Amino acid sequence: MTDDTQRVSAARLLDRRDERVAHADTLRGMIGAFVDRVRSGDLGSLPVVVGLLIICTAFQSLNPVFLAPDNLVNLLFDCSTVGVISLGIVCILMVGEIDLSVGSVSGFSSALIGVLWVNQDWPVAVAVITALVLGASIGALYAFLFNRLGMPSFVSTLSGLLAWLGLQLYLLGSSGSINLPYGSPLVNFGQMLVMPPIVSYTLAALAGVVVFATGYRMAARRRAAGLSASTLGHLLLKAALVIIVLEFIVYYLNLARGVPWMFGLFVGLCVVMNYALKRTKWGRSMSAVGGNREAARRAGINVRRIYASAFMLCSTLAAAGGILAAARLASSSQQAGTGDVNLNAIAAAVIGGTSLFGGRGSAYSALLGIIVIQSIASGLTLLDLSSSLRYMITGAVLAVAVIVDSLARRSRVSHGRA
Repeated sequence: MTDDTQRVSAARLLDRRDERVAHADTLRGMIGAFVDRVRSGDLGSLPVVVGLLIICTAFQSLNPVFLAPDNLVNLLFDCSTVGVISLGIVCILMVGEIDLSVGSVSGFSSALIGVLWVNQDWPVAVAVITALVLGASIGALYAFLFNRLGMPSFVSTLSGLLAWLGLQLYLLGSSGSINLPYGSPLVNFGQMLVMPPIVSYTLAALAGVVVFATGYRMAARRRAAGLSASTLGHLLLKAALVIIVLEFIVYYLNLARGVPWMFGLFVGLCVVMNYALKRTKWGRSMSAVGGNREAARRAGINVRRIYASAFMLCSTLAAAGGILAAARLASSSQQAGTGDVNLNAIAAAVIGGTSLFGGRGSAYSALLGIIVIQSIASGLTLLDLSSSLRYMITGAVLAVAVIVDSLARRSRVSHGRA
């Protein structure tokens, strides 16, 4: 092939690429690109969004109270406690490991708050910090057992589940529970405090601004590298849709009490964690280690340090979830962290889209997943149905999520996008 022929072929390829880029900025092109991503196994949040719409439609048709503002506000309060724990599960699943002790760690943290704050008369801030530090220490212990002794995370955290549960029961003693001071700032935060309307509306608008700014910066970097990028109109449309949807949600919640501050804390943690996972060297290393540990090691990543950070973040967020649960219930009891806390925390991360195979996930998985689980619980409660149905339905939803994840992973492999 001559040089002229090569130049003509290259020019034709560039023209075709430009045509695809221009076409992608049209509505038809955007839909086509979305369909192509779905076919190649890049489902994103589509399954959980579709599932949430089906759940809401079904329960609303059976009981009109389900989507009432007051019920949704209570649902958001309940989402926050287990949601924070699930955010830690996202971190540990990203590296292809598991932590089965998050429920016990949260219960131990809850008991510690009651003992130090109420029984020992420590300042509440000091008690909270102590619980978080001990949570991080538990994660560091798991990391040591995994990195230095080669103990599988399944075994070490299963042992921890029993050990921290026993320590929780020991701390609470024969009384079994410790009531936290009603009306204290911590209890008010977990039960009553909501954002002023102006604050919630402002934060909703700010989310759209952040979406636009992030997209604009990424588009500028792609253009500088000679790659296709979204147009200004596309970015403005996307940001406007985000603002409209969030402002409507805030307006609807403000018809009742408003947006809970505790849920705002949970969403803030998701935003920070998502930025860390997607935009930092540490986050890219997490994905690399979860995708292929040996390849990550050969690429110069400190694999042991990444595992340590994942275990410590998971246990620290579990401790934080236990503190929020104590604030929500205004007590530290032997029931805290038991029951279905482990199930819901792990299921929320997986249902939200985090892969059990490691290497793929998002902090927003915890947010979407826990809303699905709490929606099921709230809907069944309103229908006055037994908790046995909740377990069965949640288990079925989890099974479907894992099946979808497996099929999507197989599709990505076949399309060369794994």
